[in-house]
Amino acid sequence: MTQVWNHQFAEVNGVRLHYVREGSGKPVVLLHGWPGFWYEWHRNIRPLAERFDVIVPDMRGFAYSAKPDVLPENGYTDIHMADDLAGLIAHLGFDKVHVVGNDFGAAWAQRFARRHSDKLDKLMLFDPPYAGIGGRWFEMPQPFNSWYMFFHQQPWAEDLVGATRGSTEIYLRHFLRHWSHDTDVFNDEDIAEWVEAYSQPGALRGGFNCYRAVFRAAGIGDSSPISAPTRILWGDNDPILPFAWSDKLSETFTNFTLKKMEGLGHFMHAEAPERVNKEIIEFLT
Repeated sequence: MTQVWNHQFAEVNGVRLHYVREGSGKPVVLLHGWPGFWYEWHRNIRPLAERFDVIVPDMRGFAYSAKPDVLPENGYTDIHMADDLAGLIAHLGFDKVHVVGNDFGAAWAQRFARRHSDKLDKLMLFDPPYAGIGGRWFEMPQPFNSWYMFFHQQPWAEDLVGATRGSTEIYLRHFLRHWSHDTDVFNDEDIAEWVEAYSQPGALRGGFNCYRAVFRAAGIGDSSPISAPTRILWGDNDPILPFAWSDKLSETFTNFTLKKMEGLGHFMHAEAPERVNKEIIEFLT
């Protein structure tokens, strides 16, 4: 049976953001990555909503939120995303929130922790990109997995991937399967949700712009250590962010714990929602 979700919108920093909100209690924001949007958390929202006020936005450029037609470095950096999150929190009337982030969401959450520390209670990250990874993205054989970062720099990338709904599905399905330890974790109904979201006008460009912004705006912003209480879960079967890359977390986080999640890949919250929901509840409660 199709679930009915509480969809809402907010005007934040001149951008219309879509979000799903369920539950009550201490506010918890769940941040998607790429290729993601609010739906990547659909197996977590309702269980967490039994304990928390759960807010799950589509960040600017993604799915059902606005997609500003600006240069990536002028609208899609982690600073823009962190400031949008701060604006959404203010719009909802919260003083502080817990933030849980995966993939790009984990990177945006780190910028939020630095720029808006007064609005952050606890931070929880899954397989986070962080400064300690350095140039390992580009050391062999990793480029065989991270090739898409270069592809996304091309101005015609969104036209090629988005030529048809079928081509969009092929592209997204590749990452959803390849980055998961359980390659069948996303069924055809799930894939259809992804295709619909990324078939929204500008959605492919918006996601690719985040990668373009990383390349063009490298080094912009504060890189100081993060002192907020932080819990990091890292899947031992993530091909794009290998567990070995967790070795320098202490250079970025001064108050953190790390747990290796056995038998899980990049989308651990979808692959093992009960395990991950338990970890979230235990840390944030």
